[in-house]
Amino acid sequence: MSERQQILIIDDETDNLRILSDILRDQADIILAKSGQQGIRKAAELKPDLILLDVIMQGLDGFEVMSALQHDATTCDIPVIFITALGDTHHEEKGFHLGACDYIQKPFHTTIVLARIKLHLELRRQRNMLEQLANIDPLTSIANRRRFEDVLKREWRVAMRKQSPISLILVDIDDFKHYNDHFGHAAGDKVLQKVSAAFSSRLQRPRDLVARFGGEEFIILLPDNDRQGCMDVMEQCRQGIEEMPLDDLQNPDICHITVSIGGYTCRPDTGSKPKDAIKMADDMLYMAKHQGKNRILWFCENEGIKESPAHSEQGSVPR
Repeated sequence: MSERQQILIIDDETDNLRILSDILRDQADIILAKSGQQGIRKAAELKPDLILLDVIMQGLDGFEVMSALQHDATTCDIPVIFITALGDTHHEEKGFHLGACDYIQKPFHTTIVLARIKLHLELRRQRNMLEQLANIDPLTSIANRRRFEDVLKREWRVAMRKQSPISLILVDIDDFKHYNDHFGHAAGDKVLQKVSAAFSSRLQRPRDLVARFGGEEFIILLPDNDRQGCMDVMEQCRQGIEEMPLDDLQNPDICHITVSIGGYTCRPDTGSKPKDAIKMADDMLYMAKHQGKNRILWFCENEGIKESPAHSEQGSVPR
């Protein structure tokens, strides 16, 4: 069963909140806010699928609330329907100019309210599905490069503001071309899926992210964790992949697969850029590949290059 959508109703009149809640309770989970400030806070915290916003309120009015929502990155994409008095065309025009998607007029007519809400909830559902598809790698079902770049920009700003560490990691499956050459692309696709699943299962923090960077390369973001903590996580991943059973590939010639990993940890400042951090991680990956593969090389400011010991390559596929 799909997760129920959420509607936030912002209105300082209790009767309006009650009436709209009664009309809409079967369509979605209802969140109530009795003031503009409360509505802004709940919108940022709960990120509802749709907001119903009264124009005339004490304190912050609907236009001021709308402006605040539009200027917050966490709420600017939430569709807003204004609630206004019948025939108030001036308010309607101003609301559409601010970004409202529709209007519901008072007094409320149940069939009209339901029709408009159903339409905008369905539009929201379809948009969410399209956004999800646009951000997911279809083969591995993890984030794609576009999604990673969006998250990296946000986390980079957070790390800069808090002066907290952030780590970028590039991963390459060793000798992957040989998997495809010797065993076919179907076997190679299974390897990609198993490796992505191995990383996903070990990255437990909500803000950790693994994405397919292209081909047999993966990129990982570990915010707010020090160099040693990140290396420990990546070593667990490396070992887990090396020890991963490959029975489902149905090919006795493949004993195991390995990955090489390059990492970089820094504290972003105004003079640093995400692309430079990715370049540093890529340099570490390049060194790891040329120093024997199946190993981790890491660069951290003020610590230099650190290495996690490589394991034997005995049993690897033909080269």
